[in-house]
Amino acid sequence: MVKNSEYKSCYHCGNICDTVEIDYDNKVFCCHGCKTVYEIFSESNLTAYYDIEKSPGARPKVNEGKFDFLKDQQILDKLLEFNNDSIQIATLYIPHIHCSSCIWILENLHKLNPKITSSQVNFNKKTVRITYQSQTCTLKEIVILLSNIGYEPYISLDDYSDSKKQINRSIIYKLGIAGFAFGNVMFLSFPEYFEVNEYWLDHYKPLFRWLMFAFSLPVVFYAAQDYFISAFKGLRAKILNIDVPITIGILVLFIRSTIEITFDIGQGFFDSLTGLVFFLLLGKFFQQKTYSFLSFERDYKSYFPIAVTKIVSETEEIPIQIYDIKKGDRLLIRNEELIPVDGILIKGHASIDYSFVTGESEAIDKISGDKIFAGGKQTSGSIEMEALKAVKQSYLTQLWSHDIFNKNKEEAFVNLTNNISKHFTISILTIALVATTFWLFYDANKAMNVFTAVLIIACPCALALAAPFTFGNMLRIFGKHKLYLKNASVIEQLAAINTIIFDKTGTITSNKKSTATYHGEPLTDGEERLLKNTLRGSNHPLSRTLYDILKANDIVTLDAFEEHIGHGVQATLHDMNIKVGSAGFVGKFESEKSLQTSVHISSNNTYKGKYTFYNSYRTGLSKLFNQLKKHYDLAILSGDNEGELNNLKKILPTKTKLLFNQKPEDKLEYIKYHQTEGAKVLMLGDGLNDSGALAQSEVGIALSENINIFSPACDGIMDATVFHKLEQFLIASKKAIQIIKWSFLLSLIYNLIGLYFAVTGQLAPVVAAILMPLSSISIVVFTTVATNWISRKLV
Repeated sequence: MVKNSEYKSCYHCGNICDTVEIDYDNKVFCCHGCKTVYEIFSESNLTAYYDIEKSPGARPKVNEGKFDFLKDQQILDKLLEFNNDSIQIATLYIPHIHCSSCIWILENLHKLNPKITSSQVNFNKKTVRITYQSQTCTLKEIVILLSNIGYEPYISLDDYSDSKKQINRSIIYKLGIAGFAFGNVMFLSFPEYFEVNEYWLDHYKPLFRWLMFAFSLPVVFYAAQDYFISAFKGLRAKILNIDVPITIGILVLFIRSTIEITFDIGQGFFDSLTGLVFFLLLGKFFQQKTYSFLSFERDYKSYFPIAVTKIVSETEEIPIQIYDIKKGDRLLIRNEELIPVDGILIKGHASIDYSFVTGESEAIDKISGDKIFAGGKQTSGSIEMEALKAVKQSYLTQLWSHDIFNKNKEEAFVNLTNNISKHFTISILTIALVATTFWLFYDANKAMNVFTAVLIIACPCALALAAPFTFGNMLRIFGKHKLYLKNASVIEQLAAINTIIFDKTGTITSNKKSTATYHGEPLTDGEERLLKNTLRGSNHPLSRTLYDILKANDIVTLDAFEEHIGHGVQATLHDMNIKVGSAGFVGKFESEKSLQTSVHISSNNTYKGKYTFYNSYRTGLSKLFNQLKKHYDLAILSGDNEGELNNLKKILPTKTKLLFNQKPEDKLEYIKYHQTEGAKVLMLGDGLNDSGALAQSEVGIALSENINIFSPACDGIMDATVFHKLEQFLIASKKAIQIIKWSFLLSLIYNLIGLYFAVTGQLAPVVAAILMPLSSISIVVFTTVATNWISRKLV
C-alpha cells in the first residue's frame, strides 16, 4: 500500500518518506527499491543486517544498462586480478561502506548469490574482494547485485593502476568545514572579547551570537560525526573507547553555549567548540597521513628478498629479485615455486595450485600458450613463462598476509593498549565529575570549562598511537635491511623468543660455496642431460648446489617430474628414468652408514653412484652463535647424517644441541615438545622442507638465497646476506617494545600535567584541544626518531 507521509523514515535507508510511503511486512519504505532490498535480505535470512545498525542501507538506484561495458573482455582483463576457467576475482571500490552492517552484508554476498564463493571487505579502503564462479556468473551480475542492495561500486580503470590508491577525502572535507567555521566564529567573537559596547551591544550582539550558533551546527553534526558514531558503537557494545570523553566534551560545549545565547546569559563557547573539533581533526588527519606513509613504504618500497630465475639465453640463467621483473622477461619457475607475476606459459607441464589466491587446493593443469596468474604455485617440475607485466608487490604481500594463513598469536601489546584506554576513560570521567562538582560549589562559572578541559586534555590517543607507529616503522626498517616480516605481531613475538632452532643445509651452510665430488660409474651423456634437467626443476638446496656445479647441458622438457619431500626427486624423459636423493630412495642398500652428506643417483632402477658434498658454512656463523648463546637456547636440526658433527662442534659453542637424520615431522615434534616446557621458538629454515616446523614455531623465518621462497608457513623472509645480523634484529625487536613502554610513560606524564591545569581551572577547552593533538604528534615523532635511532646498529 502506498500513501502520503511527512514524518516516517524508511526502514532500509533511513530517508524521510516525503513523497511516498510503502507499507510492507509491518515496515515502512521510501521507494520500491528499498522494499526490494528488504525482500532480498528477508528471503535469504539476512535480516540481521538491520539488527546491527538502524537503517544502515542506501536507496538503490540501478540502471543495468550502464554496466554493459563489463562485457568487454579488454576491460575485464584490467579489472580482474585473477581469472581462470572456473574462478574470477575482482576488488571493487564501494563508496557507501560506512558501518559494521555494511561489512556484515558484503561478507555474506554468497547467501544472496550462491555462485559467489567469498567476499572480503577492507573497511579502511572501502573495497570488497569478491571471488565467484566465472562459468555461471559474470562481473556484471555481481555489480548489479551490489547496486540492487545499495552498494553500487565506483568503477574507473584509472583506479586499478598500480600507481594510484583509493583515497577517502571525507576527513579533508570535514577539516575544511571545521576550519572555516572556526575562523568565522573567532572573528564574530572579537567584539565581546574586547568588550565593545554602545551601538553594537543593542543591534548586533544577538545577530553575531546566532551566526556563531549557525556556524557550529555543521561542525557538530557533520565534522564531528565520526566521534559520535564511534562513541555510540562503543557504548552499544559496552565498551568505553577513547572517543567517549571527546564526544561528551563536544556535547557539553554545544548544549551549554546554546542555552546561554537562548536565554541571553552569555556568549557561549562556540569558539572553543569549533576550535576543539578543528584541532582534533587536524591531529587525526596528521595521524592518517603518517600511517598511510608507513603502509605505502611497506607495500611498495620494502625490500622483498625473493628471487626468481630469469632465462637470458638457451645456455644462461640468472637470478633476479622479483621487483626487477619486466614485461617480456622469460622466467624459470621450479617445482614448488610461486608464480610472481601474470604471464603466458611457454614450455613445460604446468600443474598450478592456486590455493593462495582462491582457497581451493586442487591443482589446475595448463598447456603452452595458456595464461597463468600471480600467486599460483607450480607443483609438477619446472616451467618457463613470459611475464605480461611487472610484479605488483602489494598483491604478493596481500596473499602472504591473508587472514586464513595467520596463526592465532596473542597480540599482547595491542590488548594492553585497549585495556589501558578502557580504564583510562573510566578514570577520566570520574576525575571530570569530581572536579566539576567541586567547582560548582566553589566557582560555578569555571565548572563547565573544567569539565570540558579535563575530558579533552586527558584523551589517551597518544597511548593508542604508540604501538602501531612503532611497529609500522620497524616493519619498514627491517624491510630495508632485507628482513621482511608478515605483520606487526611478529615483532612482538621476536621480542619474546628464548629458543632458536636452525636447519643446517641451506640455512647455516651456503649453497654458493659448497663443492661436490662424484663417486661411482660414469654417467652417459643422456643421463647427464637428464640429471641436469631433473635438478633444474628442484628447489632443494642440495639440488640447487649440484645443478650449479654440473656442466651445461641442453635444456629439455621432461615427460614427468615428481619430488618426494625429504627423500629426493625422480624424472622421466622418453625411455629413461632417473632418481636423485637419499640412498634408500634410489634403492641403494648401504652396509656402512656414510658420515658424508651425499646425493645418490640411479638410472632405470640401476644404481650409478653418488655426489659427496663438502659444506661451506656462512661467514660469521661462529661469532653469531657465540653471541646468541648468551641469551638463547640454540639447536640445529638437520635431515642429513652426522658427517658434519665434528666440524660443527669445532665452530659452535658448547652445549649447542645437534640433532641429525631429522625428518620434517621430527622437527615439528621437537618444537612441539619444547613449547610444552615453556620454550618460545624461533625457527630458521629453507621454507620448503621445513614448512611444518616454521608454522609450529612462534616465529618462522625462511632464509632466501636466490630461491623463490613464498609460503604462508613462514612469518618472515630473510635474505641470506644478512644472516649474520640475526642477533641485531632480535635486539631491535626488544628495543621496539621498550620504545612502546616509554611512549606509554611519556603519554602518562602529558596527561598528569594537563589534568593538573584542567582540574585547577587554568586551562581553556580550546587550548586543551590544541595541546591534545600536539601530544599525539609528539608521540609519533618520538617513536619514529627512536626506531630510526636503534636501526643504526643494523647497518
